[in-house]
Amino acid sequence: MFTVLDQVLLRRMPYRNADQLVQIREAGKTGPTMFGAPFVDIQQWRERSRTLHSIAFHTYDKPTSFLEGTNGPVQVNTPKVSSNLFTTLGVSPAIGRDFEGPVGNDFSNVNRNTILLSDSVWRDGFGADRNILGKAVRLNGNSYTVIGVMPRGFQFPMNAEKPQIWIPVVLGDSDKGRTKNEAQDYRIIARLKDEVSIAQATAELKVVQSDVAKLYTDPHARENVQSVEVESYRDSLVEGNIKQALLALLAAASVLWLIACVNVTSLMLARANALRREIAVRAALGASRWRIMRQLLVQGLILSGAACVLGLGLVFVALRLFENQIAAQLNVHIGMQPNGALIFALLGLTIASAALSSVWPALVAARTSIEPVLRQGSCQSGGSAHPRGRSVLVIAQVAMSLTLLVACGLLLRTIFALRQVSLGFRTDHVIVADMVIPAYKFDGRSMTTQLYQPLVEKVERLPGVQAAALTTAVPLGKRFPILLTFAADETDPESMRIEDLVVEFRAVGPALQRVFGFHMLRGRFFNDGDTAGSAPVVVVNRAFVKEYFGDNRDPGYALNQELLSYGNDKPARIIGVIDDERQSSVLEQSKPEVEVCIPQITPNTMFYRAAEGLAMDLAVRTEREPSLIIPELRNTFRSASPELAGSTFTTMDQVVDDSYGDRRMASHLLQLFAGSALLLCVVGLYGILAYVVTNRTRELGVRLALGAQKYQLIWLVMRRAVFILMSGSAIGLGGAFAVIRIVSSMLYGVRSYDAMTLSGATVLLLVTGILASYVPARRAANVDPMQALRTE
Repeated sequence: MFTVLDQVLLRRMPYRNADQLVQIREAGKTGPTMFGAPFVDIQQWRERSRTLHSIAFHTYDKPTSFLEGTNGPVQVNTPKVSSNLFTTLGVSPAIGRDFEGPVGNDFSNVNRNTILLSDSVWRDGFGADRNILGKAVRLNGNSYTVIGVMPRGFQFPMNAEKPQIWIPVVLGDSDKGRTKNEAQDYRIIARLKDEVSIAQATAELKVVQSDVAKLYTDPHARENVQSVEVESYRDSLVEGNIKQALLALLAAASVLWLIACVNVTSLMLARANALRREIAVRAALGASRWRIMRQLLVQGLILSGAACVLGLGLVFVALRLFENQIAAQLNVHIGMQPNGALIFALLGLTIASAALSSVWPALVAARTSIEPVLRQGSCQSGGSAHPRGRSVLVIAQVAMSLTLLVACGLLLRTIFALRQVSLGFRTDHVIVADMVIPAYKFDGRSMTTQLYQPLVEKVERLPGVQAAALTTAVPLGKRFPILLTFAADETDPESMRIEDLVVEFRAVGPALQRVFGFHMLRGRFFNDGDTAGSAPVVVVNRAFVKEYFGDNRDPGYALNQELLSYGNDKPARIIGVIDDERQSSVLEQSKPEVEVCIPQITPNTMFYRAAEGLAMDLAVRTEREPSLIIPELRNTFRSASPELAGSTFTTMDQVVDDSYGDRRMASHLLQLFAGSALLLCVVGLYGILAYVVTNRTRELGVRLALGAQKYQLIWLVMRRAVFILMSGSAIGLGGAFAVIRIVSSMLYGVRSYDAMTLSGATVLLLVTGILASYVPARRAANVDPMQALRTE
C-alpha cells in the first residue's frame, strides 16, 4: 500500500520544485473546460499575471505515433509543447538543447521540424547513440531533426502509456481566434512565483478572466469562460475518488497492521508467562530489569526482522500480480517497485512493530515477583493478570476485524449492485481489439477502403466469428475525447433553452448492433447501404433527443431531422434513435451521443481526421473461446499491416470489470485485509482459550472429579469467548460507523448504514469466533481427572 500510495499520490515528479507547478483551466456555467484555453486567452494571463513566474501550454497526445528507429518502428506518444515548456518545468535536456525560446511573445518563431527524444526512445530506438544530435529521423512518415535528449526518468505529461517524443507548437492563424470552430485549445501548466499560493494565483486570474470573457462575442461561449480553475499539477494527475479510495485502503492496511501487532503481543505475553521461572532465576542471580526487558525486546526484534525479510519478498510478488490492474484502474503507467525510501520506511515499521509487540510483555516479565515463582516452581502458578490483559487484546482484535469486515461487505454489495445495472448492450462472447493505427501510411488515401474494410472482411471469414464492427470507442472502454458542440438557434425560441450542447461522438461500423445487441427505440441502425456515395445519415441516442429536441419529445420526432453537415454542404439526417446505454462508466447515466457511419467518412469530410486516424477499436462477436480465437485475430491484424500486431485484445466482460475502477480494486484488497484480520482474530481467540485451558487443567480435573458435566466445562470456557466476542463486536460496530463515512462516497446501490451488511459481518465474526473457541473448550471437557490431579 505504501508503494501504491507513493507512486500514485506522492510520486516524485522529475521537475524542479514540482510543488510550484499548477494546471489552469477556464471555467464557467458548465464547470471547468476539458481542453484548457485558446492561445489568445493564455496570452492575456501571461501579460497581466503577477503571481505566475511562467505559463506554458501543450496539446493532447495522439493515441499512437510511429518512430522509425534503428531497431524498427517504435510506438510513441507525441505531445506538442510550447517552446518555453521545459524552462517552466525547470528541466534541461541531458544532451543537446530544447526548443528555441520565443522572441518577445511570439511563439511562432520555432522550427516545426525539430524534436526532442525521451531517454527511453533514445536508448531503445537508437541504441543510445551519442551522435544522434542533428540527425534526421522519420516520425509518422515525416522527417524531423533531433535537437536533444531529455534526462532519464523525465515524463511530460505524466501517466504516459508509451515512450515520449516532444514536438514544438507552432502558432498559426487558428490561434488568433477564440471560438471553438476557429481556435485550438491548449492545456496549460504554469509555475507559481516563490511564496505565492494557489489561492492567490486563482484570485488574480479570476480578475483577469472577467475581462477576458468580455472579449467573447458569442454569449454562450462567454458564459463558459467567466472564471478559471487553478489546481496543483500533482493533484490534477489523480481523480478525487481514486485518492479517497487509496487513503481508505491505507487506513485498512494500518488497521490490519495493528491487529497483527496485537496478536503478536498476545503471543509474547504467553511466552513471557512460560518463561516466568527462567526469568525469576535470572533475576535471583542478579540480572537487572533492563537486562530482562532487553532479552525479550531482542526476541521481538528478531521476529519482526524475519517477518520484514519475508514481507519484502512478498511485496515484489504482490506488486507484480497487481501491476496491470493498478495501471488499468488508476491510470498509472510506471513500474511499481518500492524505492529506497520505502524500504527504509518498512525497516522503521519493523522497529515500530517490535516495540508495540514486545514492550508490554517485557515490562510484565521484568516486574515478575521472584520469591513466589521460585517457591511454587509450577508453570500453573501465578495470578490472572496475563489472561485478563490478553482478553483485552483479543477484544481489540475483534473490534478492528469487524470494522474491516463491514467496509469489505459494503464494497462487495456495491460491486454486486453494479453488476445488476442494465448496461444497454450485451457483453458475452465479445472480443475487443484496441488497434494501433498506422495512419501516416495512408496519407492521401482512404483508411476505410484501404485498411479497415479489408480487415473487417478478413476477420468475418474466421471460423466462429458471427459479426465484426469498427468503432472509435467501445462502451465503457477507454475513450479519446471527441466532442461535438451544437449551438442554440438564435431564431428558434424553443432551441434557446439548450444553449450549447456538448455531445459524445462515435464513428461506427454497420455491424455494431449485431455485435452488441443494443436496442433501437425508433428507426434503424446503419447498414451496408450506407456508403460514401449515399446520402449522409447519423444515429443519436435517447439522451440526445431529450436534450436537443426537448424533454417531452417522442424519440420518433427526431427521425429525418437534419442535424449536421459531413462536408461539401451535405446535411446529414437522423435515421435512428438508440436506447440509452452506459458509455464511459457504469455509475454514470447516458450522455447525448451522435454516431456516424464509418463507410460514409471519406478523407474530404470533417470527421475523417478526428475519427479514423486517432482511435479505433474492432469488436468481434464469436462462438469460440477467446483464448482460441485471439491468436488468429493477431495473425490477421499482422497480415493487414505490421504495425497492427501491437494491438491489444481483451474481452468485453473484462472491459466491464475494469470500468468498476477503484471500487473493484478496493473490494479485492479489502477482501484480503478483512480475511487476514478474521484469521488473526480467530488465532488470537483460540490462543487465549488454549492458554486458559492449559493453565486451569488441575481446576478442570477437580471439577470433573466432583461431578461436573462435560457441557458445563465447555460452557465454562466458551462463556469467556462469548464475552470477548460480544464486547469486541459492540466496540467494532462503533468503529464501523466511523469507517462508513470514509467509504460512503465509493458506495453505489447500497445505503451507508446498511442493516444487512452490519448484521451479516457481525454474525460472520461471531460464528467464526465461536467455532474457533469450541476446539479448546472440547479439549477442556475431555480432561482426564486422575491425570490432571497426578500432574501436581
